[in-house]
Amino acid sequence: MSTVRVPTQLRSLTAGVAELEIHGSTVGEILRKIDSDYPGLGERIFDENGVLRRFVNVFLAEEDVRFLEGLDTPVKENQVLSIVPAVAGGAN
Repeated sequence: MSTVRVPTQLRSLTAGVAELEIHGSTVGEILRKIDSDYPGLGERIFDENGVLRRFVNVFLAEEDVRFLEGLDTPVKENQVLSIVPAVAGGAN
């Protein structure tokens, strides 16, 4: 199993659970399993084409999966996957 860290903004869809234990061999498989287990979460993560939304970042062991193999990135047992919404803003 792998641990998936759910950001505060999405916890209403996981009944307040901050970390999920999910089986899966790739990032995409794990995220789709989460969508299956927690309806509505997938539409917040994926766009209409099934790719990660532009403002959703997913990290595997501190590495952005976009710079690895994307949704096809292999996930080993006990690795941590973090869903991190992008934060916009800056100084005036």
